[in-house]
Amino acid sequence: MKDLPTYTALVDSFRKLPGIGTRSAERMANAVLELRKEDALEFAEAIQNAKTKVHKCPNCGLYTEDDLCEVCKDDTRNHEICLVVVNPKDAIAFEAVSNFRGVYHVLGGLLSPAKGVGAEALNIDSLKLRIKEEGIKEIIVATSPTLEGETTALFLAKVLEPSGVSVSRLGYGLPAGSSLEYADPLTLSRALEGRRKL
Repeated sequence: MKDLPTYTALVDSFRKLPGIGTRSAERMANAVLELRKEDALEFAEAIQNAKTKVHKCPNCGLYTEDDLCEVCKDDTRNHEICLVVVNPKDAIAFEAVSNFRGVYHVLGGLLSPAKGVGAEALNIDSLKLRIKEEGIKEIIVATSPTLEGETTALFLAKVLEPSGVSVSRLGYGLPAGSSLEYADPLTLSRALEGRRKL
């Protein structure tokens, strides 16, 4: 059967998504071809809108469609406690835990010398600025309990020490080597309660 360049391009596009191999990309491409034209165009428009309207909050790094995200704008939240997460989806997991009413800061990655990711690649300078300007008194480091997560947490504790802010780490209600995005709300809640000083 002759190759279809348009189909191949669609498969290649789906393969750019994390965790999607060739077979999964082919299934998705076939599903798109089976959609009604109106549904396929709506799907394409949703992707286009997400890329043009959604951006990272310039203050904390969470996703928003406004100038600032809803967490940063919310005066009812405790702006003295900041939960530092690796990416926006980790914050979404904590938002499911009703007992956390502080604010967030997105690092944008983890320290990994083996992968060439150093401190300059993370949003640490903006965190220092927020501590100074917003009066943050406690930082809770919410990185996954992996080697890179632990290294990043210890590094943050060291570089933030001169600011006088209290730095704690999530308690180990989370299994070692796991990812925060897959943790259930009860586990996240217990991890928050069991945080410890770094």
